[in-house]
Amino acid sequence: MDEEPLIPSAVERRIARSRIDERRTGALPERTLQAERTVEGYLRGAVMPRYMERLRDIHVQMRRHLDELRELRDHLGPDDFELVLERWDFDETNELIRQHNAWYPIERDLPMDPRTGEYVLIAGRPYQREELSADWARRQLGPYAPGP
Repeated sequence: MDEEPLIPSAVERRIARSRIDERRTGALPERTLQAERTVEGYLRGAVMPRYMERLRDIHVQMRRHLDELRELRDHLGPDDFELVLERWDFDETNELIRQHNAWYPIERDLPMDPRTGEYVLIAGRPYQREELSADWARRQLGPYAPGP
C-alpha cells in the first residue's frame, strides 16, 4: 500500500516561492552605508505622519456629517431640518480641525515668510481649515429641495 506523494497545489507552490527571495543583491551604495541610523528616522519612515492621519479623520468625519444630514433632509421638512442643523454636534470634528490648524505647520515643517512671520501657502492656499457649523453644512448641502 504505497501512498502517492501529494502534489502541492498552485497556492501552496506560490506560498513556498514567496518565502524564498532568490533575487541577487548587489553591494549597498556607499551613501547608504554612511547614512546615520536613528530611531526617529526609523519611526518617521515606518509610520504615517500624524498630520496625514488627522486630515484623513477630518475628511471621513466631514463626509459622515454630510451623509447623515442629507439623509435627515430627505425625511424632514425645511423648518424641522433647520432645527436639527442648528443643534447638530460638530464638536469632535472641530477639535480635530483646531489641532490641525495648530500643529500642521510644525509637523509638516513648513517654511515661514521672514517678512510677515506667517507660514507659506500650500499650493497657493492657506493650510488652515474652517471649523464646521450650520452655515458650512448649508453651503455644502446646497438649497433645500423637498424629496419626491
